Amino acid sequence: MLRNQIDKIRLLFHKERESYFCFYRILGFFPRNLKVYQQALLHKSTSLRSEEGRPINNERLEFLGDAILDAIVGDIVFKHFPGKREGFLTNTRSKVVQRETLNKLAVEIGLDKLVKYTSRSSSHNSYMYGNAFEAFIGAIYLDQGYERCKQFIEKKIFKQHIDLDKMSRKEMNFKSRLIEWSQKHKVEVSFELIEQFIDHENNPMFQTEVQIEGLPAGTGTGYSKKESQQNAAQMALMKLKSDEDFKAEIKRMKAEHQAAETGTNEEPLPENEAITHEIHETEVSVTTVIEASSAEMPEKEKQETEKTCPLEEDSSYPKQTPI
Repeated sequence: MLRNQIDKIRLLFHKERESYFCFYRILGFFPRNLKVYQQALLHKSTSLRSEEGRPINNERLEFLGDAILDAIVGDIVFKHFPGKREGFLTNTRSKVVQRETLNKLAVEIGLDKLVKYTSRSSSHNSYMYGNAFEAFIGAIYLDQGYERCKQFIEKKIFKQHIDLDKMSRKEMNFKSRLIEWSQKHKVEVSFELIEQFIDHENNPMFQTEVQIEGLPAGTGTGYSKKESQQNAAQMALMKLKSDEDFKAEIKRMKAEHQAAETGTNEEPLPENEAITHEIHETEVSVTTVIEASSAEMPEKEKQETEKTCPLEEDSSYPKQTPI
């Protein structure tokens, strides 16, 4: 308490006192390294660079904060639900650290008003604030250490904004989200039961693989087929978010399947070549019919025909101009 009072007096005369007090209202303590918190709120769209030419944004802090958040939330969930199975604990933690929840938390604690980004990027990144929240956790860890970071999450986040019991009962339908995505992008998604087995406590377990256009996208295990499908769908959604090569492979397989279904493996002729080809085929057909008819005609009729319908050009006829 005394330290906070001394910090307040000292910061009253600091040129960036407004920033210090802004973060104090969110954190409950004053930052030691203000710059790391400011960087946590810099979206990559700002395109800032250091003197050495390195980009300055919150992506590295987001990576760090993601790992710290997973560890602290896992610890809190583990202690809050004694005796619960691993699958339950994993699902509950996932509900807390998913992007939708983090986005909501960032808005509730006021981070959304501090994130710096270009206006163009905001419409294409619906999880910008959730990513900034993770980066903010990474900044707290670097500035204050693990224990102070854990205290912030317990007192400022869980105590004020998260009902863990209610959240644990919340249904997270990753399967529906994946199917909605597949319908939007017109790709095929299937769920295949890979294995059914018994765990060490003689409980039945199911393992499911989800495939997108025939490509393995994720596997999930659960105490029911539904739970295993949900976990597989969650993994697939994470892969779609982070793996650009996988998304490119899906597009390639989709194109191949469409070509096989429509029989478009053979390239169509250009329009002028197609017309020429059709005329040539007609000429061949007509010539064949004339020759066949002539072969079957009696010799006497042939001579009569040649007299009335001379095949060679007669100089007495007007010359025909080709069309």
